[in-house]
Amino acid sequence: MIRNASSQSPLVPTLVFAALATAIVSSLGMLLVPSISLRFNVDIAAAQWMLTVNLLAGAVATPIMGRLSDGPHKKRLLLVSLAAMFLGSVMAASAPSFGVFLAGRVLQGLSYGIVPVTIAIARRYVAAEHVQNTISTLSVTVASGIGIGYPLTGIIAGIFDYSYAFWFGALFVLATICVVWKVVPAGPDTQAEQRPFDYTGSGLLALGLTSLLLAISEGPKWGWASPATLALGAFSVIVLIIWVKVENSLGHPLINLRTLKQGEVLLANISAIALGAALYIGMSVSSLVAQADAATGYGLSLPVFWAGFVIFPLSVGSLAANRVVRILAKRVGIQVMLPIGAIIMAAAGTMLWLLHSALWEILLSMLVFGIGMGASYAAMPALIARSVATKELGSSVSFNQVLRTVGSSFGTAISAAIIATHPGLNGEASPEGIDMTFLIGALLCIALGAALLADSARRKFKGRR
Repeated sequence: MIRNASSQSPLVPTLVFAALATAIVSSLGMLLVPSISLRFNVDIAAAQWMLTVNLLAGAVATPIMGRLSDGPHKKRLLLVSLAAMFLGSVMAASAPSFGVFLAGRVLQGLSYGIVPVTIAIARRYVAAEHVQNTISTLSVTVASGIGIGYPLTGIIAGIFDYSYAFWFGALFVLATICVVWKVVPAGPDTQAEQRPFDYTGSGLLALGLTSLLLAISEGPKWGWASPATLALGAFSVIVLIIWVKVENSLGHPLINLRTLKQGEVLLANISAIALGAALYIGMSVSSLVAQADAATGYGLSLPVFWAGFVIFPLSVGSLAANRVVRILAKRVGIQVMLPIGAIIMAAAGTMLWLLHSALWEILLSMLVFGIGMGASYAAMPALIARSVATKELGSSVSFNQVLRTVGSSFGTAISAAIIATHPGLNGEASPEGIDMTFLIGALLCIALGAALLADSARRKFKGRR
């Protein structure tokens, strides 16, 4: 089979549709925590495990799916992953108990690994002159789709109940399976390199990431200085150090860590952590402000039906930015878009910190956030794709996706820790806690933007010598 898919081919829209399905499924979480708490008669802290287990499953599955996508069975991997997401959505929608619901959320966690698979398919079958634009679009689609998924979730849950939101996700994934089955080229990919799978590296990375993310997610509840948090954190560090040593000793590792030392790949991965944390802080705290009671001093008292629309401008901004990036990248280079995106996100974070007392202020900040995110997220996989060999693309992009997830976990921990240490009169977040959380998000983007600008200036100066 030869690479022949042009920009008019149905393959590119199909891959975008698959990436959008992952965004829809990923958005079935944050807004529904209170609904799940009431449905299964568990407290909010327990209900938030619907977010934790989903994140853990995604962090474990993403690098494994990324490596498998470098192999010959790309279409089969995509279909199996989508089928698992469909089953998970059905389980979550019809769960008779909280345990079954959480099992469904674990299967939905495979959505985090879909994007590296779609990027590997695009790199293999899309015409060379359209590959970079396609990869950028796929990366941005997930973040943009979340801005669409949140309003849909709010509307469906507001009119009916939470289960209908999960049924909608199941139907969307089912439609995606049908389209992928028909359009994506059948395997096996004869050009893919046949090599043994790294079971040892996969097991160590899964154990290390699970321990790390669990410590980060539960640290605010257990206490950052508690024996459980410290022990789990130390254990995760030890396991990940062993994993690095094992990967560097193998001829065919799960993730080729040597490629991560390349300048552009390293920048993309550092940016993934920082921007992942900042983005999660912006979205989660904005959603909290939107639904909080006005009596808190900062809340907008929006019902769940309307609360999801607070994130919608994020999609508008990111989609618009992705189109602009395609034009600018041809003139100034894709590497310039990463610091530009970080600076724009820093401006958005600063706006959220200073201006969040009115709905229009949050909506405008989310729009600017989306523009910066669209530029940054389009640049990261494109930088990786041009810096690594095709046979390493899936694992390299998937590791970048894992680092976004780790960054989101840090954002979760930062938000939870600050809000928990600044409670209001009735146990909700205080205005000081909200302000401080927004400030941390802004500082992350400012620091990253400054670092990227300094690196860009260093490279330019070095090139002139």
